[in-house]
Amino acid sequence: MKLSEIAEHVGGTIDGSGEIEIVSVAGLKEASEGDISFLANPKYAGQVLETAAAAVIVPNDWDRPVKCALIRSDNSDQAFAMVADLFYESVPAPVGGVHPSAVIAESAQLADGVSIGANVVIEEGVVVGANTVIQANCVIGYKTVIGENCMFYPLVSIREFTEIGNNVIIHNGTVVGSDGFGYAVQEDGSRTKIPQIGKVVIEDDVELGANVAIDRARFGKTKIGKGTKIDNLVQIAHNVVVGQHSVMCGQAGVSGSSIIGSRVILAGQAGLAGHLEVGDGAIVGAQAGVMKDVPKKDFVIGSPAMSHLQAKKMIANMITLPKLKDKVKQLELQLAELKQGQ
Repeated sequence: MKLSEIAEHVGGTIDGSGEIEIVSVAGLKEASEGDISFLANPKYAGQVLETAAAAVIVPNDWDRPVKCALIRSDNSDQAFAMVADLFYESVPAPVGGVHPSAVIAESAQLADGVSIGANVVIEEGVVVGANTVIQANCVIGYKTVIGENCMFYPLVSIREFTEIGNNVIIHNGTVVGSDGFGYAVQEDGSRTKIPQIGKVVIEDDVELGANVAIDRARFGKTKIGKGTKIDNLVQIAHNVVVGQHSVMCGQAGVSGSSIIGSRVILAGQAGLAGHLEVGDGAIVGAQAGVMKDVPKKDFVIGSPAMSHLQAKKMIANMITLPKLKDKVKQLELQLAELKQGQ
């Protein structure tokens, strides 16, 4: 594909020859002749000069010298995503219909264009919307309702009474609607299971990564808001409510009954205690341990988590501790000498 065609596709402008043939996409370091790459993070700007790529997608304000052709774009990250889609060899789309090995309850309702893979189990009262794909070895529990144009990859388990909206993607091994972690402590220290009689509601355009676990509510709903994206190995406990268009990165964990606002980012391995509220637009840094509410648009890091400004001051002070220790030791020696001279 010619570079000029790619530029037209992404709405960018070319510096260099539009006749260059592009055959694939690659990162700046890995790229070779015929590849197109991109720069989204200024941290890697130096790699643009060194790359062997035939062309690189850069922001409109790029002003450094280069050895390759450029496509300038308002959003180089989004532009590259569009280019990658041009070269991606997608898996053939499943053909609508039910595989002979699937077990479908008589009361289940499957809309037009639904595709059910091998060894899928669909229990009584399930409703599946039009053009949804449920791949091999998935289990869809009692009276679950699934919307249109969803994609469930192999080995997804959806427990009873779950409600899932339209255009939802769920990756391999994820479990939605398992029992919340709730027990009553007896006088002898033993624990008795508390029935978890609520459900999980997942709104439109949500994507759940591999091996995500979302617990059903003790009562009421555990809810994942529209457009939220959840990375692999994330744990969402019972009665958690997540707003719209939030992002949760790998291995983050949210304890029961916490409320996560809209457009929130939980970075990798962030952990939240229960019954907390994270305001709209807040960012929780990687490995942060959140023990109290986070205000709207705040950015917290550390464990226990605190405002990044406060945390940076503390870190800076910690760095100076060795020098301060040496200073105190010197002062102690000087004081001892003064005492001996008296």
